[in-house]
Amino acid sequence: MTGRVAGKVALVTGAASGIGRGCAELLAAEGAKVALTDIQDDKGREVAAAIGANAIYIPHDVTSEDAWIAVVEQVRAAFGRLDILVNNAGIGIGGPVTEFSLADWRRQQAINVEGVFLGVKHSLPLMRQGGGGSIINVSSIAGLTGAANMTAYCATKGAVRLFTKAAAMECATARDGVRVNSIHPGIIETPIWDTISSTVADGGNAGPQRTMNLDDMTAVATPLGHKGWPVDIAQGVLFLASDESRYMTGAELVIDGGMTAR
Repeated sequence: MTGRVAGKVALVTGAASGIGRGCAELLAAEGAKVALTDIQDDKGREVAAAIGANAIYIPHDVTSEDAWIAVVEQVRAAFGRLDILVNNAGIGIGGPVTEFSLADWRRQQAINVEGVFLGVKHSLPLMRQGGGGSIINVSSIAGLTGAANMTAYCATKGAVRLFTKAAAMECATARDGVRVNSIHPGIIETPIWDTISSTVADGGNAGPQRTMNLDDMTAVATPLGHKGWPVDIAQGVLFLASDESRYMTGAELVIDGGMTAR
């Protein structure tokens, strides 16, 4: 590792597993101090302990404004600053639009959209006090293109995409040194697929049984022919968090094995 974010402080939501965990681990390996947040407290503490002294875990419901205020204050108390925010926490609920419940629609909006909004709102003041920083909002290729039976999820990720651009312009106008970009994963091996598609052929992971498992689905859907892993997204996050991307804001970084290139 080369210390690409050495001396920086990062806050990563949804960091107990999947993409969030991959981001937290890589940012820490590259020199950042990292605050990991999640609602999976046992897993989150395990990840923070494995990372070591430069990581802390904070229980966190991203839909709660009071929780966001408390988390940012804990980051301030622990590290004195905030340079990187990775708004990663999210859920994916699929289903036909005519059968989709309003409760699930609102739950998905609260986590995927309101959680991102609250993160930017309450992290910006601390970032600005330190002279700037980088905000990375995790959207999806579902924020770039539609997908049958994923209307609610696409709506949330499309909202994250345009919210990111508007926030980027607001920060640029303020000349506050904060850059805001979105990242758009394709099919990545993470627990979110347990609520969308089975990652094992027989549905034994508690996900719905489908005619194709995740590997088979990706072989058909992705030009590169295989799924991605959390580290593939973490590498993109690291780039956006580092000074290597200092001239990027309001941009979309797509990491999808070529799915949206067709």
